[in-house]
Formats: sequence, structure tokens, C-alpha cells
Amino acid sequence: MKDVLTVIMAGGKGTRLMPLTDDRSKPAVPFGGIYRLIDIPLSNCINSQLYKILIFPQYKSQSMVDHLEEGWNIFSGDLGHYLRIAAPQQRSGDQWYQGTADCVRQNMYLIERESPRHVLILSGDHVYKMDYGAFREYHEETEADVTVGLLEVDRAQASEFGIAEVDNDMRIRAWEEKPADPKPIPDEPERSLASMGIYLFKTSLLLELLKKTDADDFGKHIIPELIKDHKVMAYPYRRLNKIKDYIHMVDRDGIRRLRLVDGTKDSQYWRDVGTLDAYWNANMDLTGVDPFFNLYGSLWPIRTFQRQYPPAKFVFNQPEAKPPRVGSALDSTVSPGCIISGGTVRSSVLSYKVTVRSWAQVDESVIMDDVEIGRECRIKKAIIDKHNVIPPGTQIGIDPNEDRKRFHVTPRGIVVVPKRYFNPEG
Repeated sequence: MKDVLTVIMAGGKGTRLMPLTDDRSKPAVPFGGIYRLIDIPLSNCINSQLYKILIFPQYKSQSMVDHLEEGWNIFSGDLGHYLRIAAPQQRSGDQWYQGTADCVRQNMYLIERESPRHVLILSGDHVYKMDYGAFREYHEETEADVTVGLLEVDRAQASEFGIAEVDNDMRIRAWEEKPADPKPIPDEPERSLASMGIYLFKTSLLLELLKKTDADDFGKHIIPELIKDHKVMAYPYRRLNKIKDYIHMVDRDGIRRLRLVDGTKDSQYWRDVGTLDAYWNANMDLTGVDPFFNLYGSLWPIRTFQRQYPPAKFVFNQPEAKPPRVGSALDSTVSPGCIISGGTVRSSVLSYKVTVRSWAQVDESVIMDDVEIGRECRIKKAIIDKHNVIPPGTQIGIDPNEDRKRFHVTPRGIVVVPKRYFNPEG
């Protein structure tokens, strides 16, 4: 993979994730307690042995830049490895990036300077595990000029994506953006192939295209034109992506062993967390005994910047109290610095330094950094952004009519509390 340069698009404004993106770009949104969304594609790169990475930010990128500089300074310049954050510079005009293709065009000099054989283009805000090495092998075996990562989806949902029409050899023959009548996969009439925003280009072709056209976007403009005269191949993600991993298990005889786990879930999992409901769903997929997205493997770890907080702790065990006062968390992920002080957490994701006070209940919720849940609060199906001190007895997610008077409530009924909505005085 030494001859592959990776480009990660990380300038997304994420308007459908407001208010979570009021002060941060979409790739910088916290995920899974200790991560940010951009950690996912970056971890896929490292696990696929891709060590030359360019990141192109734009919208409110400072928190993401801080995160990358603190947690991803792991590359050896002596070995020719790097992660470079290329700030927008208006090198080719007086406009900021107009789309994915325009973003790469304005930074072409970085690709020409490296002169790789292939350029891998990724989005910085999707949740999935993918072996880009297998993706590259497929690209070369099929002698493709461009290979596009495509997700098999039900035709009923396919109108939300760019859709590829392919022949029996998986060569892309037509492309439509959000069509009313999506074309099916040849051997699966009820399913279609939707764009994942993942492209592998021959570098020479990519540079030639960007120089001779002013098209702004790969999905909307570049790919539909390329299929006329070039070999553009579909990579059916859920058929070909294979992730195997190990987790540590303690057998019934008490011996600790590594166990190979079925990678089917991780190999087929992909979420575009472009809406608040999708973001909440992706976090909920991390909870439970057998999560849909596994964070605990040894061979395909998800990296991030680990903050220096003490271990989470759970205090008070007074089941005889009226009502019972027991600090517990079930089917949840609880990050360092959290204190579950006599409250109950179920099926939730807690980021750093969250405190849940006595008799409070938190269910099916995403709680970000530095949040205090007061005594006897009831929080259900909520997303609470950082730096909130929620007064005792507050109910969120219990009465939709009352919630809508104060907060944004999603179509699915998820209540979103903005950053610093509740000040320390309540």
C-alpha cells in the first residue's frame, strides 16, 4: 500500500446534525463515548496499512484539528509516513471548496508532489470497518480506472443515495443521483447499489480529469462522465468486505483466551450519520451484549486520542432504600471520568466526565463530555451535548409536547439538548 495516497474529506458542515454541529464540523462530532467520527476512517487506514494521509478540513475545523494533533501524531517521517492537515488556501481562485472534486483540485499540488500510483478518496464522517487493501486488490484485478465503493440497500431506501447501474461483471454502466426509480442489482431485483463516497483512482487519470474540467463533485459530476469512456468498477461492499477479529474471552474453566469472532456484522455495517436519528442509532448500535458495531476487537482496533481521566466508578449499593439507591450501568458504554453515583444507566453511551446523581435514570441516550445529571432526573432517548448541568428532577424525553417547547425533537422522537443549555446554576 506504499503507492496509495489517502485523501479524507473532512470539511462537512453537517446542517442536518444541528445543533451538534453549531460549533464543530461533522467529522469532529463525538461518537461512542471517547471517539470522534473522523477516527473511524483513520483507523481503517491504519489497519489497512495506509500511512500517507491528507485531510482536507473547511467548516469550523479547530476542534477536529486539535484532536488530530493530540491523538494522531503517530506517523514516522523517517519512514515516509505522514498525516497532513491541509487548510483551505484558495490556491486556484477566490472561492472556498465547492464540492469534493473541487476540494481535491484546489490541493492537486499535494498529490503531484507525492506522485502516488493510486489515490483513495474517503469521507470523514461515516461509521464502518473496511479493508482498503482488499479494495485496492479488486481495483487492480479488474483493471479498473476507477473503483467505487457501493452499498447494497433495499430499493425502497435507495432514492436517498447516488445509485449505480451495473452489468453482470459489476462494471458501472449508468449513474443517477437520488433517482425516483432506482435501478436494481442484476441478480437482486429488490436491492440497489448506493454510493458510499469511497473512490480509488489511478492518479494519472484523476489529475487529468481535474485539470480539464471544472466539475465540483465526484458523485454528481465526475463519475457519471467517466463511465462513458473509462472502466469504472463497482465494489459491492457487503459481498466482498471481510473483517475478521479477535476478542478476549474467559472460558468456563477460567482460562483467558483469544477467540476469533464472526466478522459478518462488522463487515457489512455502514452508517452515514448525516441526521440526528442516524447518529443516535449508530451510538445505540454500540450497546448491548452483542453490539452491531464491535469496538472490542484486537485485530481491527479503533484508535483515538485518549484523555487522562480516572477510571469510571459506580457508587452506592442500597437496594433496601426507599426508593432503592444503586449506582449501575447496564448494556452501556461508560467512559473514563464518569461517576454513576446512585443512579441507573441503561442502553446508553456516556462520554468523559459524566456524573449521574442518585435516583436519576438515563435510558437509550447519548451523553457527551462534562455533563451532570441531577438527582431524580429522567432522561430517555436523548442526545445531550457537552457542558450541561441538568437540575434535579428534570425530565427529558418523557413528554414530547413539553420537550418541543425547549428543544429540537427529531422525527423519531429523539430530544437534542445543545451545548451549555443548562448553566451550572440550573
